[in-house]
Amino acid sequence: MKRTGPTNPLLKGLIQELRKKANEHGAKIWKRIADDLEKPARQRRIINLYKINKYTKENETVVVPGKVLSVGDLDHNVTIAAFTFSGSALDKINKKGKAIPINELLKEDPKGKKIRILG
Repeated sequence: MKRTGPTNPLLKGLIQELRKKANEHGAKIWKRIADDLEKPARQRRIINLYKINKYTKENETVVVPGKVLSVGDLDHNVTIAAFTFSGSALDKINKKGKAIPINELLKEDPKGKKIRILG
């Protein structure tokens, strides 16, 4: 069976935009995130808030090429960009930090400096 890639039109557009910015700015991080998002849904990264809290520092920016779930809490300010968030994870993140979609982070920082991939 031939692998077709994601069928979600929003995800397809995001992957194309990530690859375009990676080529324009020479930022390999966007290509890596696009590769991760192109995987089947069952292989994409899923990460809970307690792990984000454990592996990040104050005022850090992280990208999760997948979904963020709400198990745990944040005890410091962190900006989290992800493809999707669970509803309760969004509430918890916005109390202490900032949750944004990946395409918004792409517009804020097209060169991808000081961004980490988690998951």
